This record gives sequence, C-alpha cells and structure tokens, in this order.
Amino acid sequence: MREIKNYKDFWPYYLREHSSSATRGWHYVGTAIGLLILIFIIFTGALKFLPLVFVSGYFFAWMSHAAIEKNKPATFTYPLWSLISDFRMFYCFLSGKIRAELKKAGLD
Repeated sequence: MREIKNYKDFWPYYLREHSSSATRGWHYVGTAIGLLILIFIIFTGALKFLPLVFVSGYFFAWMSHAAIEKNKPATFTYPLWSLISDFRMFYCFLSGKIRAELKKAGLD
C-alpha cells in the first residue's frame, strides 16, 4: 500500500477498510460505549475508569477487523487520522450520511 499523505485521501481509504456493515457496527458499539464511559467520568470525576474509554473503543474495533474484515486496523499505521475517522464515521452513521460517504468512497 502506498503511503497516504493527507486526510482527504485517508477518509475514503478508511471507509474501504470498513466495507462490511458488521465491522462498522462493532465500531459504533465500541465508540458509543467509550463515549458513555467518558460522560460518566466527567459527571462523577471517577478518573480510574479512563482506561476503559480506550479499551472499549479499540477492543470492538480491532476484534471486528480480525474476525470480519481480515485486515490490519488503520490505527496501527495512521493513529490520529484513524481516531478522527472513527468519530466521523460514527457521526455519519448517526446523522444518516454514512451511505453517501460509502458511495463516494466507491462502496455500496
């Protein structure tokens, strides 16, 4: 794979690496749980639970890549863009824009 130089090129790549709706679904689960834990921490001040934010997000994502997509998570090569894209994908899902984004990336 060629090195991706900018986020504009990374986003379609990221979506193609998440071509299965099941993979995306498990990412949404992990992201939602992570956000709920973060909200809990903010309201309670229970910082001891902070590692669970990352564990929940990455566990579901990485397991779905291993079991469903059979590919290496983009996090290992592009950690920041991958994190940003995970939240962007989650937002697109919640706002109903994911199908249009997948189509632009050459999927669906």
